[in-house]
Amino acid sequence: MLFLYNTFIRFYYLLVYFTSPFNQKARYWIQGRKNIWNRIKETVEPSSKIVWVHCSSLGEFEQGRPVIEAIRLKMPEAKILLTFFSPSGYEIRKNYSCADYIFYLPIDTRVNARKLIKFAKPSMAIFIKYEFWYHYLNELRKANVSTYLVSANFRPDQVFFKWYGSWYRKFLKNFTYFFVQNQQSMDLLATIGFKNVNVTGDTRFDRVTKIAQEAKSIPLIESFVEGHKVLVAGSTWPKDEELILPLVSRFPELKIIIVPHEVTDVHVADIISKSSVPAVRFTKTHYDEISHATILVVDTVGLLSSIYRYGHIAYIGGGFGVGIHNTLEAAAYGIPVIFGPNYQKFQEAKDLIACKAGFSINTVDELIDLLNMLLIDENSYLESANNAKQFVNLGVGATSKIIEMIAAS
Repeated sequence: MLFLYNTFIRFYYLLVYFTSPFNQKARYWIQGRKNIWNRIKETVEPSSKIVWVHCSSLGEFEQGRPVIEAIRLKMPEAKILLTFFSPSGYEIRKNYSCADYIFYLPIDTRVNARKLIKFAKPSMAIFIKYEFWYHYLNELRKANVSTYLVSANFRPDQVFFKWYGSWYRKFLKNFTYFFVQNQQSMDLLATIGFKNVNVTGDTRFDRVTKIAQEAKSIPLIESFVEGHKVLVAGSTWPKDEELILPLVSRFPELKIIIVPHEVTDVHVADIISKSSVPAVRFTKTHYDEISHATILVVDTVGLLSSIYRYGHIAYIGGGFGVGIHNTLEAAAYGIPVIFGPNYQKFQEAKDLIACKAGFSINTVDELIDLLNMLLIDENSYLESANNAKQFVNLGVGATSKIIEMIAAS
């Protein structure tokens, strides 16, 4: 199996390399790893106490961010090394001020893993949610580095719990401790012999609560809203937009803010061209025209978490693809959240549905029926909104539990 794993890793690198001239993300992925060993060797101070935190992409970074910032407060003498696998994390957070060193993670080979540990000499390593890299984990264990998996969420369909998963379980044996989101994850790990587990919850609750408390005021959006009820559609894909755009004919008093997942000129222009009502781009509109628009398309990144504050209802994209995006960012403002059918891998989405703060839809007709209920029946709306806020508030506190246990170990 190790031979197949190593072969796959190298094949993946070659695939990205040959794709890079035609794909911007692949190009970032390759370019970001050029001369990486020289950069690591020249900048990282191994004589310092290094805490290594690894995130796959931006979503995992937001999950790990409360832990990073808590470490900064708890261990001010430590230097934080932050690595990313994906450009969606590194390119947006490469100047994050709470980390001392930020790099792409070199591909997972035995040589690379040994190099990173030799150059950085981490005193501990923290991997966020789903990051399982055989050689890095193996070499960390050999170097006696305490290694933690934070906000992990295990499911029965994962390979670790299959009859053929014995080799993959070797990945898990390298972790010093697992901080998991829920009891199911703890029970699953127990079935394959792991007792070094604690249910601490999901650190994203801490993060989204802080974001909501510190949300930016956006004057241009305030001019757009002007007292109207607003549907904020966040991280949308074309299939989501097919459902959202027809809503204006059924709910003429409703204003819609669309924040696409892929912010490209072509995609944004396509959304606006398909609108049957006045629609404007956030970066190319003015105060004198925005109040007359019904749809606002946000064609820049970094604002969505603050934009939810202007929403009466949130629609979360991705549910007609591989899976929904962050529902908690919207729920933290105490508003109902709606999403497509592919949410089963997301515990928070299932919990939101269970407490009647979240709703899954399959068709535009189902979406219209749901909006009729939430926009017309004030009691139904208030129940859902209050449930959303309470759900997020009850989830706060995972970060402090994790830091206390790490500090005591």
